[in-house]
Amino acid sequence: MASIPNRGLLARMLARKSVAQVQQETETSQLKRTLGPWNLVFLGIGCIIGAGIFVRTGNAAALHAGPAVLFSFLIAGAVCALAGLCYAELSSTLPVSGSAYTYSYTTIGEFAAWIMGALLLLEYGLAASVVAVGWSGYMVSLLGDWGIQVPLELTGPAGHALVRDGAAVLDAAGNPVTTLFNLPAFLICLALAALLVIGVSESAKVNNVIVAIKMTVIIAFIVIVGWYVMQDLDTYLANWQPFIPEPTGEKGEFGWSGILRAASIVFFAYIGFEAVSTAGQEAKNPKRDLPFGIIGSLLVCTVLYILVSIVMTLIVNYKSLNVPDPVAVAVDALGPSWAWFAKTIKIGAIIGLTSVILVLMYGQTRIFYTMARDGLLPRVFANVHAKFKTPWVNTILVGLITATAAGFFDINTLGDMTSVGTLAAFGIVCLAVMWLRRTHPELPRGFRVPLYPVLPALGIVACFALIFTVETRVLVFFGWYALAAIILYFVYGMRNSQLHKGNMSASPHDLPVYKEDAPGN
Repeated sequence: MASIPNRGLLARMLARKSVAQVQQETETSQLKRTLGPWNLVFLGIGCIIGAGIFVRTGNAAALHAGPAVLFSFLIAGAVCALAGLCYAELSSTLPVSGSAYTYSYTTIGEFAAWIMGALLLLEYGLAASVVAVGWSGYMVSLLGDWGIQVPLELTGPAGHALVRDGAAVLDAAGNPVTTLFNLPAFLICLALAALLVIGVSESAKVNNVIVAIKMTVIIAFIVIVGWYVMQDLDTYLANWQPFIPEPTGEKGEFGWSGILRAASIVFFAYIGFEAVSTAGQEAKNPKRDLPFGIIGSLLVCTVLYILVSIVMTLIVNYKSLNVPDPVAVAVDALGPSWAWFAKTIKIGAIIGLTSVILVLMYGQTRIFYTMARDGLLPRVFANVHAKFKTPWVNTILVGLITATAAGFFDINTLGDMTSVGTLAAFGIVCLAVMWLRRTHPELPRGFRVPLYPVLPALGIVACFALIFTVETRVLVFFGWYALAAIILYFVYGMRNSQLHKGNMSASPHDLPVYKEDAPGN
């Protein structure tokens, strides 16, 4: 494809890759194809099951939805299902690394791809930081059970008063303890970045073991606590009275507005299915395996989320769940004889959250890798290690970014920023499906969204509706972040784009997929 420097600004922004170019990138990638369909399902489960169950569920129930957090999970799951179907269609058509970024580049154009890349930094990078903060809470609690005390000042974000059970923690002099830095969260991010540098196949093997352990713990929690509740169900049903607490008058505090607010809180925990699509260049049979991994992991995890939320809000009153370790609190309600199980749950939570951080960081590194190959980021981010065959420079950078955010920022702020970025990205993906169906209906698709165009349109509406349930300050931050991303595109991305320079040419032996990609057009 020829260079396009003489086109107008709008034409430059809408310039896109051809499918032939994308397919050639897949064939010439230096990344190893090591992931089968069940690796991808486990990859998705490893990301989805974690923060939503082990950390954010308690906050969503205690402050916003009450026992009706069950509805919040249903709403978030339904929105993710709409987006997931769209991801499945695009991933079966364009099975390459880069996820929604590549889909946007190939359908809508370069500017949309750049914006998507910026959104995915919120979705993956900050989400990994959110989960790392939750990991830190469980680890500090478990170490305390074993008599190892981490200094309180090193267990939270910078400048925040430490709170336990809704009350400020005081030092020996009676003064509130102010945290300086979340050391455990910082260290786990760096450790997992080192693992990702070693190699994705090694990381996938570790992830499969972690997911198996985590699933065992989650199912044990559902079965054991559920059995305990059923022995005296009439008594525990009192914790569901009222099932939907009366609204306080503040937006997002209980009632249906609280349910929607809680849906946006737990939403980011579902993004694991989307992380599967970032593995396109490392899947053995991407057209078949990516839709299987996306839809399979989403279905499994939605069912588990709903069951856990039911059991958790029955065994204890929702008001007591505003803690870093709500699942452990629920198990503690079984009594002292079940103390061993509470410790087991904490260990399972730590293992589970570890796998979530791993998958999120993996997804972010692959997006940076693809953007760097396209010239939209510095080429050094696409450098592949000679021995490990991984993008090691950008993996180190991702590790530093996530570690710093986890160390210095609080979990609620990070979580809300992640949700906004994720929802916006999902909405654009739904739009990309509609765009591609309209402009190129003849394109071969391994999977098609059913009930088109109703479901993609509903996905767009649902995603952007949930965005406006978050706090105003987060929306303001998102606006400034988007503005900075747009400016950076015109300052750096547009000037260094490989597409603009004419360096992204498909092989002459490839048949054009789009008619306008044929020679002479």
